[in-house]
Amino acid sequence: MRKVILAIGTGLGAGYVPLFPGTVGSGWGVVIYLLILLTSPDLLWQCIITLLVLIAGVWVSGKCEKILKTKDHQSIVIDEAGGFLVSMIGIPFSPLFLFLGFVFFRLFDITKPFHIDKLQRLNGGWGIVADDVAAGLLANLFLHILISMTGWSL
Repeated sequence: MRKVILAIGTGLGAGYVPLFPGTVGSGWGVVIYLLILLTSPDLLWQCIITLLVLIAGVWVSGKCEKILKTKDHQSIVIDEAGGFLVSMIGIPFSPLFLFLGFVFFRLFDITKPFHIDKLQRLNGGWGIVADDVAAGLLANLFLHILISMTGWSL
């Protein structure tokens, strides 16, 4: 069971990439997002899948933290996948919006503006996932503002 938990938590090993494991792990969010769009581009379905990934992320990352004996180990990337999914909720699909969503999410996840890093103090998996959800919400907000200001509707 430990191997399964680590496989899920590390994005099938993406989190073990020596450089930028969080960015590589966010790629799983892109894959899941594209699969959601291919199967059903419905907003409700997108929200349900995102919520399921986040719930699984809290549980799995908490277990990974215990297995790895390190708080928020860099190889745990399921939180990045969930955070990216949050950044794309309700955003119309286009390659440009996908790219911007990825860039904004990574920017906010790395820089942790508005003290979202304090969310990492939460216990276990909650602390691992919460800051990524906050980064995803900021990215989503920025995308919606950008779309509103530019009138883009690709």
